[in-house]
Amino acid sequence: MKIIVYQVLPRLFGNNRSEYVWNGTIQENGCGKLADFTLKALKEIKKLGVTHIWYTGIMEHATQTSYEAFGIPADHPAVVKGKAGSPYAIKDYYDVDPDLATDVSCRMQEFEELVKRTHKAGLKVIVDFVPNHVARRYHSDVQPKGVKQLGEDDDTTCAFSPSNNFYYIPDEALNGEFDRKAGADAAYYEFPAKATGNNRFDAHPNINDWYETVKLNYGVDYSGGTTAGYFDPVPDTWTKMLDILLFWASKNIDGFRCDMAEMVPVDFWEWAIPQVKQRHQRLLFIAEVYNPSEYRNYLERGKFDYLYDKVGLYDTLRNIVCGYESATAIARSWQSLGGLEKRMLNFLENHDEQRVASDFFAINPFRAIPALIVAACMNTNPLMIYFGQEFGELGMDSEGFSGRDGRTSIFDYGRVDTIRRWRNEDKFDGKLLTDEQKQLYALYRRILTLCLKERAVSEGDFFDLTYVNINGWRFNEHKQFAFMRKAGNELLFVVVNFDYVAVNVVVNLPSHAFDYLQIPQQEAYAATDLITGNSETISLLPYKATSVSVDSHSGKILKIVL
Repeated sequence: MKIIVYQVLPRLFGNNRSEYVWNGTIQENGCGKLADFTLKALKEIKKLGVTHIWYTGIMEHATQTSYEAFGIPADHPAVVKGKAGSPYAIKDYYDVDPDLATDVSCRMQEFEELVKRTHKAGLKVIVDFVPNHVARRYHSDVQPKGVKQLGEDDDTTCAFSPSNNFYYIPDEALNGEFDRKAGADAAYYEFPAKATGNNRFDAHPNINDWYETVKLNYGVDYSGGTTAGYFDPVPDTWTKMLDILLFWASKNIDGFRCDMAEMVPVDFWEWAIPQVKQRHQRLLFIAEVYNPSEYRNYLERGKFDYLYDKVGLYDTLRNIVCGYESATAIARSWQSLGGLEKRMLNFLENHDEQRVASDFFAINPFRAIPALIVAACMNTNPLMIYFGQEFGELGMDSEGFSGRDGRTSIFDYGRVDTIRRWRNEDKFDGKLLTDEQKQLYALYRRILTLCLKERAVSEGDFFDLTYVNINGWRFNEHKQFAFMRKAGNELLFVVVNFDYVAVNVVVNLPSHAFDYLQIPQQEAYAATDLITGNSETISLLPYKATSVSVDSHSGKILKIVL
């Protein structure tokens, strides 16, 4: 089955506020809850063509909001990004973020009920596992009996020890180039300073560093510019993190999205993932990895199921949509993976990247429809959609810590306007959406659902037609891209147009395609465009180019029953 992941921040999903205060508190701006994912809401998400939902920011993280009555004090504002805080500055690996609970004292129970509702709606659950770094004031108040706090037994006089959970800068206090007071009565104090999460091994992180986090020690010594690993005996951090993985796996979830997995040694994953899968066989592990030279290592040794395809297909499609690169780069992108393309997670948006509809990307979300067709239909691998993408969410608000940068803030209390309109207080009647938003949603739904229904997409073979259409008579290889998918007697002939004008193209089909896909040659095939439902007749011959008309910023997925 084709996997379609829907990434969503619960903090923002259920927030109905139409207005918000810049840099506002939870009282001023409100906050979505786990309970906002009603069965009705989840079924509506599933209608888009979604199979898995990635709930981002479930674990308790550092925040400026106080839950002192429940034993969870506010963190020092100097080491919290935004009022809400980053979901990737984990404060307690064993707890649910109290912001998301209707009844804070029942927050874990509310998460368990969410998992049940999600499964009842026919969706699977993915949560974040953040293995590389934690909040500067990490402290678990609900960890299982017998489990020690991270750093509890550390020797803080050592910069590095394989048995330590953290890295230290002995005899130095943290003195970074960020606001260490940030409006508090006293400056944030940390002695000895711990290494910062983005591999900053000194006491002076700056505003561009992950200064709100500390790096976890998996037995790798970074001193002197080396990266020597001390993995025997098994480092204490390994054991602690395996326990955390097993704890969340026991909550009946279906997968982990592992944050910055490549900053953790592949040796740990090789050791941990098989142990988790031994008890939870169908659990998915998706890794955020950006270094192509490490892809095979993390898939084969590290045992991950899928990796981010960010520096490959995402960057390529974005550049083509924006006019910076030729569509021929798509062929180079998948070919460079050397057979790993089926193990890559495709996407056009996520919480780290700028929104497609933002001023920094496509501006008009319809311009990215060809890219969506390619990312969704080119192979059997998973596709990820970021909530609001299907409505053309702009990401052009300035919420507080996050400026007007084309992203939806993960640091601030706010809302996603298109999601608020779509939800319409759980009515999902579309009354608050614009006609363009409805039209875009319909396109997304059509493309994503056909990924699940069409065997040629979910399990079929792939044939790229780029190499026979360079310098084509009526085919601009820089603006158009064509490929075929086939399963059984069903063939999909796909042509996308990244250009701003409609085109009548002729696509060359090589003899090898007919042999490889076992396509009978025929002058006139009845074809149905799966996007519009319209019928047309096309030829499939190796000695005569196939003529197809395609609208601007659009595509055709022509289905032919052989």
